[in-house]
Formats: sequence, structure tokens, C-alpha cells
Amino acid sequence: MNDFHGRVLIIEDNADIAALLVDFFTDRGHVADHALDGLSGLNLAASGDFDVIILDLALPGLDGINLCKKLRSVKHSTVPILMLTARDSLDQKLVGFDAGADDYLVKPFELLEVYARVQALWRRSLVSGRASLEVGDLTINLETLEAQRGEQSIRLNPVPFKILRLLMENTHRVVTRREIESFVWGDEPTDSDSLRTHMSTLRNAIDKAFDTKLLHTVHGIGYRLYVPGGTP
Repeated sequence: MNDFHGRVLIIEDNADIAALLVDFFTDRGHVADHALDGLSGLNLAASGDFDVIILDLALPGLDGINLCKKLRSVKHSTVPILMLTARDSLDQKLVGFDAGADDYLVKPFELLEVYARVQALWRRSLVSGRASLEVGDLTINLETLEAQRGEQSIRLNPVPFKILRLLMENTHRVVTRREIESFVWGDEPTDSDSLRTHMSTLRNAIDKAFDTKLLHTVHGIGYRLYVPGGTP
């Protein structure tokens, strides 16, 4: 697949970091705009057709969390968002994901890692135009809502299928329990046993009859779907 070359919006209140990111992406053939505060960033996002947004969480005027929520509530709800945070804490990341961010990066960061994350977000955004998703020999058809591993058809109820789709769209990282619960049940409260039961059902359906296990538990955090020994 070709590398991404598109429009990047950088919302970062540190002028030096913003300028560094703008220059970095511009030098690589992208169109890069930036805003130094939350309100300006929201206005730019609403008026421009951006492919990826890089969003700092600690912004003046309108903080990154509330900005992210607003972006998800308007027409640009599907644009991939990479959030930047100065705190490497699980709670901070979970709050960002709950607000609608797609990925996170902790400051200080390497520019090449930012670039790699943006490339990955762009590639995953293309999934919305596909009819199917594949991880190893596991395939789901997004039109017929059918799942298959190898030559074997897999029957899944709506909730496990929804979880499987989320995991297949995010194979590059661990998907937290809170993310899954929010994705499946929204703001409706649910007990921890419900998710555990659905994950057990999903694991039995896609892994039990196969030697290579695709669904992996990251204890205390969440789950990740990937082929062991494959590209991370």
C-alpha cells in the first residue's frame, strides 16, 4: 500500500513543537495546518477536510478532551485523531480514548514515531471503505456480518461480532476493557462479568479449534488481536 500523503491538522499550544511537526510533515509532501489553542483548532477542523488530526490534550481555551468530544459530534466524526499527552498514565490514556481519540503518544516523542502512527491511522481509516477485514486466516464480511477462519464458518451473536470488529480494526495496539465496554454499550452501565462472558464466547469461536491463537489478553488492561510472530 502506498504511503499516506494528505492534510494533517496539528493542534498544539507549544509553538516550537507545532512548527517542528508542520515542517516535518510538509517536507514529506503533506499539507499541514496548525492551531495553538483549542478553539482555533476546532474552527480549523470544522472548516477543513483533514485526513488526520494530531491533538495535544493540554490546550488553552478548550482542552483536548472536550475538543475531541466536539469533533466526534460533528461532521468530521470519523477523522483519525492521534492524541499527545505529557503524562504516561493509564487513566489519562483511557480518558482520551473515551473522548474519541484513536491512538496516543507520550511526550517527548520521536518525529519518526509520530509519522509511523499517522501512517497507521490513515491506513486504518481506509477500512471504512472495505467490505471485509482480515487478520491472519480470520475474515469478517462487513456487509453480510459473517465471520470465517480458514475454511470454517464462525457464528457470532451481535455483541461478540461487534467486539471482534473493533479488535480487527485496532490490531496495532491493546484495546482497553473500557474502550470495548463503551463501544458496545455506550453510556449504559454494565457489569464486568458481561464483557468477560462475551470475550470467552469470542475466544472459543475464533481460537478454540485452531492451533494459532489470535485473541490475546493483556492482563489488567484489555485485549489485542494479532498473529503471533507477525508484524506488530
